[in-house]
This record gives sequence, C-alpha cells and structure tokens, in this order.
Amino acid sequence: MDVGQSATVSRSFSRADLEDFAKLSGTDVPTTVPEPLIAALFSYLLGVKLPGPGTNYLKQELSFLAPAPAQSELTARVEITRLRPDKHLVDLWSTCTDAHGVLICEGRSLVKFRKTSA
Repeated sequence: MDVGQSATVSRSFSRADLEDFAKLSGTDVPTTVPEPLIAALFSYLLGVKLPGPGTNYLKQELSFLAPAPAQSELTARVEITRLRPDKHLVDLWSTCTDAHGVLICEGRSLVKFRKTSA
C-alpha cells in the first residue's frame, strides 16, 4: 500500500433495490438512493479492494452533499491519505459521484489493517 493509491467501484441502484431496502428498513420506498446504501459502497471497497480483507473500521465521517438519483450510476472512490504501519492504521479519503460528476458524498475513514492469508 502507498499514499495516493486508490480503488473505485461503480453501481446503480434499481427500483427493486430501493424496494428491498424499504422492506429491510421498514420505511417507505425512497425516491433517491439512501445514504446507508452509498456508505455500503465504501464498506465494500475497504473490505474487498483497498486495503482489503483484514480491514476493520475504526472511524468514518461522511458528508452527504446532494441526493443520489435512483438508477444513476454512482462511482465510489477511496484513496489512501496516510499510512501508520507501526499501528496498522490507514487513513482514507472517500468520494461518491453520480453519472454527471456531481459530488454526492465525501468524507474520511480510519481503518485498522492486518493482512490476512487468502
């Protein structure tokens, strides 16, 4: 891992996805992508891509700046901003944009990472 290294994932959420979310959360079907689904994109990236398996969340701060349109492709990105190998800590900056480049969400994460055997 290196400072500046990044990973991205793109996904759109269908009407069926939003209906499933409503069933699970006990809410009405949302008209835009709910914040927990956007945050889950970052969880995926941190746990699977960068740093990857062996990652544990310590802290996450996200600011939601615009609604995420349903059925629009969202692109989530995490970038390493600081490494503290002596403590196994990784700081990352996270962003999510829609298909038009509108910044939906941004924030930072602090994770503890210990490489696991694959």
